[in-house]
Amino acid sequence: MFPYEEASWSVVDGAMFMGWGTSLPGLSTFVAIVICVGVLVIGQRTETQKTKKFDK
Repeated sequence: MFPYEEASWSVVDGAMFMGWGTSLPGLSTFVAIVICVGVLVIGQRTETQKTKKFDK
């Protein structure tokens, strides 16, 4: 469904994506933050384990 009266891309004057005006952008951002933090934590753990092998 096009949110404007005229179904043409020429009337779009800014960013437009699915979920605009709902909680979807905030929810998507939260999910992305959780994934990024998870990747950083897992990466740090594995790198620490690898480093311990060479410290001996």
